[in-house]
Amino acid sequence: MMTKTITSEMELRSRMEENEPFLQKLGKNPVGKCLDLNNCRLTTADVREPVALLPSLPDLEKLDISWNDFIGRTLHLFMQQMHLVSKLKILRLGSCRLTADDVRALGEALKALPELELNLSSKVGGNLPLILQTFEGNKIQMPELVDYALTSEDGAFVGQLLLRLQNLEVLDLSINRNIGGSLNSIVQGLKSTLNLKVLKLHSCGLSQKSVKLLGAAFRYLCELRTLDLSCNKEMSGGFEDSPGLAMLEHLEGLDLHQCSLTADDMVWQQVIPFLSSFQELDLSANRKMGSSSENLLSRLRFLPALKSLLLNNCALESENFTALAEASIHLPALEIVSLSWNKCVGSNLKLLLETLKLSTSLQVLRLSSCSLVTEDVALLASVIQTGHLARLRKLDLSYNESICDAEWTIFCQNLWLLKELTELDISFQPSAFQECGQWFRHLLCAVTKLPEITEIGMKRWVLPASQEEELEGFDQDHKSSIHFDHGGFQ
Repeated sequence: MMTKTITSEMELRSRMEENEPFLQKLGKNPVGKCLDLNNCRLTTADVREPVALLPSLPDLEKLDISWNDFIGRTLHLFMQQMHLVSKLKILRLGSCRLTADDVRALGEALKALPELELNLSSKVGGNLPLILQTFEGNKIQMPELVDYALTSEDGAFVGQLLLRLQNLEVLDLSINRNIGGSLNSIVQGLKSTLNLKVLKLHSCGLSQKSVKLLGAAFRYLCELRTLDLSCNKEMSGGFEDSPGLAMLEHLEGLDLHQCSLTADDMVWQQVIPFLSSFQELDLSANRKMGSSSENLLSRLRFLPALKSLLLNNCALESENFTALAEASIHLPALEIVSLSWNKCVGSNLKLLLETLKLSTSLQVLRLSSCSLVTEDVALLASVIQTGHLARLRKLDLSYNESICDAEWTIFCQNLWLLKELTELDISFQPSAFQECGQWFRHLLCAVTKLPEITEIGMKRWVLPASQEEELEGFDQDHKSSIHFDHGGFQ
């Protein structure tokens, strides 16, 4: 028995030594139980060499051969050896230009690897059943299916597959624009996934009818934590008589950005008081909801655990912003607030004064293109000066051109108090250029006292020769650990 073991080990060592020149050429080596040949530009001739490696790696658990175009049409060579790496748990085949024959070979080989986590990241639309139909239902782990060009028929197959995946926790079908037509089948399958915690259907061609279908499934998804229905513009108006969200009592995150939500859709606000665990809400790029969002924004006060609120480009009006400001006082856990591209914020930032003072958790504040004026920046500077916003890490004040040099100076003089700041953006919009004032020197001074700062965005600010020299000297002193993104000197 001992002789067999020694002989086996010698054979493995011999095979590894034979393949060392190939690995050295690629600058790769097996690390532990992982072989990473990602983006090695393997040619058709090269493929046989990593295939020959597999017999010498019986304990291999992770194999990554992604971004090698010529894997396509030769994958069967790998698949014929899969039985030799029976401990394989992760197989990555992203962007390998797989053909239908490759997919068929993959499906056959996976019969011997029922515990495998598969990551294709490839367009396999129309061929999904060839990969997945061979799995045993009690052992299958659903691969990522994002941007696979899935067809309506593939969607129907996923629905049937879900019936066998009662312990599935994550389902992401995002960027498969043709599966909306087979949503009925998917919904029937979802009713069996009682442990599902994450459901993502971003950009899947969903319609008004889709909202109602999903609503019928929500009553079965009691454990759902994250729901992403974003970038489905045809859903507009679908929430009008769909109370399904009220069933998701453990929901923590909802993403409805760019869904063309209208006043009729705002009826879903009625469920907010039932979402006691809610933490993340993204309603960005729904401009039609702006004038009708007052009641919804007022009800946010019932979400004390809310951490992230994204309302970019929602065409908010003064009344809506006032309602938001009043509700935000009751949101002590807020970490991320984004109001960019809502012009009503300009001259009205004072409405958020109490929130800015009371917030001890705020880490990201985005106010890009909000028509901020000098008084708004003065207010922000005073809040910083009094010791608030101490945990702020990212501050975006870009595309606000109505702020005078004097207020930029005051702002920069107090900036050093934001000790945890990592990113600051004060860039101008592409059509605007302005010469930096004396505040630039105060900015450089403040940055030297900010231990975490790595990025300063100031595109379209024109630096005179003297300030350009100051910046070059600063970069040399700090060995470019801080990136000033000025887009080149004008």
